[in-house]
Amino acid sequence: MYQKIKLPNQVRLITVPQKETQTANLLVLVKVGSRAENLKNSGVSHFIEHLMFKGTKKRPSTLALSKELDGVGAEFNAFTGKDYTGYYIKSDTKHLSLSIDVLADMLLNSKFDAQEIDREKGVIVEEINMYEDNPMMYVDDLLEQTMYAGHPLGCSIAGTRQSVKAMSQADLLGFKNQFYIGNNIVICLAGNFNSQHLQELKAKFKFPLSTKKFPINKIKIKQNKSRVVLKFKETEQSQIALGFPAYAYTDKKIYALQLLSVILGGNMSSRLFWQVRERNGLAYFIRSFLSVYEDTGALIIQSGLDKLRVESAMALIVSELEKIKKGVTPEELKRAKEYLFGKTALDLEDTSHLAQWYGQQELMIGKILTPEEKNKKITAVTLGDVALVAKDIFKINQSSLAVIGPFKNKNKFKNLLK
Repeated sequence: MYQKIKLPNQVRLITVPQKETQTANLLVLVKVGSRAENLKNSGVSHFIEHLMFKGTKKRPSTLALSKELDGVGAEFNAFTGKDYTGYYIKSDTKHLSLSIDVLADMLLNSKFDAQEIDREKGVIVEEINMYEDNPMMYVDDLLEQTMYAGHPLGCSIAGTRQSVKAMSQADLLGFKNQFYIGNNIVICLAGNFNSQHLQELKAKFKFPLSTKKFPINKIKIKQNKSRVVLKFKETEQSQIALGFPAYAYTDKKIYALQLLSVILGGNMSSRLFWQVRERNGLAYFIRSFLSVYEDTGALIIQSGLDKLRVESAMALIVSELEKIKKGVTPEELKRAKEYLFGKTALDLEDTSHLAQWYGQQELMIGKILTPEEKNKKITAVTLGDVALVAKDIFKINQSSLAVIGPFKNKNKFKNLLK
């Protein structure tokens, strides 16, 4: 069972003991991401994440920092999303004190050296180039640019080449000091730890005291017709992402939507995998998944399709969407529920997933459901619930489509979405 306490500086500390393992995962989540940015400072959250690994007074370089953690076989990294930023170290429990000391040092004492900032600009520009050169990775970004056009959710997490190159030390430190404060942070420690480790956590994570709240720039998607964006690229395979506006974290319909996504394209026995790949050989890779934010979300279908048969593959996908709006079978719903139960059980054997499970819920919802509580909500979903969600979500003429491949004519894709 987890425990939650609020530290004197308003940081929320979640502990999830798992004594049967030999590892511990320390995760720090900060409730700031690219949706808190504007066109001028686009990518600043992601840039800050990079700079946290560039050295402190105690560990003056990336090499000094990484040698300590590599020397004990620890896993360490960070990630930036649109709603939040995360930093973690996973290690053998006997090295947890080192993990606590290093992560606190990084987040509180990073130097933000001007030379490192200039050097890292080139690294981030190359990261942007890498994503844009990889259609399978970039098509989701392209879709969200289209779905959330005009809102920060539609902007790239990494920013633009121009915004990154223009960023100054003062810009970066000003943004960090605004958001890296007590009330905006959740720390989750999952795995095998003891009371001494908890005392070390409380002593070292001295983020500035604050009760300040940051209201988000909420979005309400109003889409009366389909949207199509093409990125011309001479590829052998076309990449498509088809998105439907859906639900936020806290929407009660999210559990029915999860099950619908599993049945549609969540695994190798799903409808889309079976029809598009196995029966008709139109794709190697096809899936559906949920992209969920604090105030909105989407169900997304992504696939790499034979470029000569994109239209027939898209027609088949649309046909499957029309079919699923008529309902799913009791057997499909039962299998989807068991699939989610099984995936949860497997994931939560890993302390990394365990920390993410509890920490993300606290950060984004302010309320934590245990795996057992979430499973009860999934169990309660009925065939009627899934049918209602399918009819609500799958409005083809209000969807968004991103396509990367050797195409220049939008109209043929728009015609598929009527």
